[in-house]
Amino acid sequence: MSYKRIMLKLSGEVFSGKHEGGIDRTALDAVAKTIASVAKNGAQLVVVVGGGNIWRYRDMKQSGIDRPVSDGMGMLATIMNSVALQSALEHHGCHTRVLSSVDVPQLAEPYIRRRAIRHLEKKRVVICAGGTGSPYFTTDSAAALRALELSCDIVLKATDVDGIYDKDPQKFKDATMYKELSYQEAIEKRLEVMDQSAFSLCRDQKLPIRVFNFFKKGALMDAAKGKKVGTLVC
Repeated sequence: MSYKRIMLKLSGEVFSGKHEGGIDRTALDAVAKTIASVAKNGAQLVVVVGGGNIWRYRDMKQSGIDRPVSDGMGMLATIMNSVALQSALEHHGCHTRVLSSVDVPQLAEPYIRRRAIRHLEKKRVVICAGGTGSPYFTTDSAAALRALELSCDIVLKATDVDGIYDKDPQKFKDATMYKELSYQEAIEKRLEVMDQSAFSLCRDQKLPIRVFNFFKKGALMDAAKGKKVGTLVC
C-alpha cells in the first residue's frame, strides 16, 4: 500500500443498489467485500458513510422540517448505514468499530480521537458515524475533518463516475474528465463532487483527495496503492 492510513468517503447511495433508497443486502455485501480486501492488504482504513439512501436535507426540503432537525435525522441515517456496514465487514472477517459523533451507546462507541487511533493501530477498520455531530455540515466535511484529526494520508472519495468532470458526464456526452486539479481550481470552478468546506479544509492542510469510481472493479485497491485512477486534487 502506498498510504499507511486512508480516509474512504462513501455516499449512502452505494448501499441501495438498484433501489431508490434503503439498504440492499447484495449491494451492502459487495461494498463490504471491496473494503475488506483493502484492509486485509495492510492499509489502516477510516470510513465515513453518508445517509442519502435514507434521509438527506437537500432531498427533503419540501418536508417542512427545520434544517437543524432534518440534519439530525441525516446523522441518524449515517449511523444506520455505519452499523450495517460494520456487520457486513465482520462477516468478511474484518474487525470493525463504529465511533459516533452522536451519542448512541447501544450501537456505537463515542467518537474520541485517541480511541479511534488505537483501533487503527490494532488493524481495525474505523467507521466514523454521525457526521460532525452538528447541523449545516455535510458528511464530506466530516470526512475531511476526521481525516485531518486522524492523520490520514489521503481522502479517497468514492463516486459512481470515473472522476471529476467539467460538467455532469451523465447529462453531457462531451464532458471532459480532469486527471489532476489544484484545490483552488476545484473551489473556483465550484465542482460539486465535494462541498466547498471539505475542499477548503483539505487545501489548508494540504491533504490530497482522489475521486474515483467505486463500482469499477479493482478501483479502490488501485487508489489505495497510489495508482493514477480517477482525479487527484492536490
